[in-house]
Amino acid sequence: MRPKLLQTRGYSVAAMRHMARRRLPRVIFDFADGAAENEWTLRANEQAFEQYVLLPKPLSGRQGSDQSIELFGEQIATPVLIGPTGLAGAMWPKGEIAAARAAALTMEELAKEAPGRLWMQTYLYRDRAVTREFMERAQAGGFKALVLTTDNQVLGQRERDLRNGFTIPPRLRPRTVLDMALHAGWLLRMRQTPSITFANYVKPGQRRNDILSLGAYMANMLDPAATWRDVEWLRGLWTGPLLLKGILHPDEAREAVAVGADAIIVSNHGGRQLDGAMPSIEALPWAVEAVQGKIPVLLDGGVRRGADVVKALALGASACLIGRPALWGLAVAGEQGVAHVLEIFRREIDRVLTLCGVEDLRQLRGNAGATVYRRQS
Repeated sequence: MRPKLLQTRGYSVAAMRHMARRRLPRVIFDFADGAAENEWTLRANEQAFEQYVLLPKPLSGRQGSDQSIELFGEQIATPVLIGPTGLAGAMWPKGEIAAARAAALTMEELAKEAPGRLWMQTYLYRDRAVTREFMERAQAGGFKALVLTTDNQVLGQRERDLRNGFTIPPRLRPRTVLDMALHAGWLLRMRQTPSITFANYVKPGQRRNDILSLGAYMANMLDPAATWRDVEWLRGLWTGPLLLKGILHPDEAREAVAVGADAIIVSNHGGRQLDGAMPSIEALPWAVEAVQGKIPVLLDGGVRRGADVVKALALGASACLIGRPALWGLAVAGEQGVAHVLEIFRREIDRVLTLCGVEDLRQLRGNAGATVYRRQS
C-alpha cells in the first residue's frame, strides 16, 4: 500500500482492523480476530479501559514527552511491545516482515535475520524434554528473555474457527474456499511463499509438515497438569530474564515472585482461552499490589489506543503488549503496516502525555491519582 494512502486511511488501530478485514479471507481474519465461546472477555478487555478516565493539565507547558522505558537493563524507545501471536505468516508472506518470518522460520533463523531485542515464548509440555530443548535453543540463539505462557494448557473453544471449518482436521465449506479465491491479493501473496508451518517443531533436516498436522501435535503436547514446581524447574535452567504470561489472580502474582520470575504479564490470552475471565486492565492493580515493586508488571489485552497505554502505566504497568493490532497492520501492508501501527501508538501516547502535563513516563508510572481515575459506578 502506498504510504500516503496508509496514512490517510489507517488513522487509528480500529481503521487498520477494518482494512485488514477487507483484505483477508474471513477464515483467516476470524482466526486472528476471534476469541473463545461468546467472546465476552474479548469485548470486556477493550471496554474495561472506559472505566478509567484521564485528568488533563493542558497548561503545564509540556511540548512533547519522553516515552522511553528501561526493561531488564535495556532502554526501549516506547512502552508498546509486540506480543507473541500465532500464524502471523498467514497475514503476509514471510519475506516481508520479521513477524511473518517468525511463523515460517526456526528460532535460530529468526535470531539471525530479525533485528531488535528478541524474546522466546514457550509452554510446559507433557514431555519436559521438549520444553528444555526449546529453552536451550533459545539460549544458544541469543534470545534475551524467555516468556512462559501459562494459560493455554487446555485450549479454549474458538467458535468462529468452528463455524468456518478452521479445525483439525479442516472442514472448509465451499463458501470459505470461494472467499479465499475472491481475495486475489492475499491469495497471490500466499502462493508466492512456502507453506506456513510451526517450524520450531521440526528438527533440523526433517521435512516441514503441514501446519494442521503440527497443530494437532502441539495441542496434544500441552500439559494441563503443570504446576508451580514446573515453573521452578524452568527457572533453574534459564539464566536470563523469565517472564510469566497469563497471570490474573493476585495469589499467582505473589507466587511468581516467590519462584524467581523476573516479570509477569497480566493477560487473559486476549479472551481466546477462558471466556468470562477478568479483563486484564481490571486485574492489573491487584497484580501490581501483589508484587510490591519487586518485579515489573506488563499488561496484555485490549490495548487499542495510546490512552490505554497511558492508563495502564499510571496503574503500575511497566509496558504494554499488543497482539491483534500488529496482525492487522501486517495484513494491511506487511512490515510497513506493523510499523504504522506502532507509530499510531507513539503519536497517541505523545498527545495524551502532553495534554496531561506528563513530562516522562517515570513521572506517570504508578501515580494513578494524578492522571487517571476510576469512574464511580
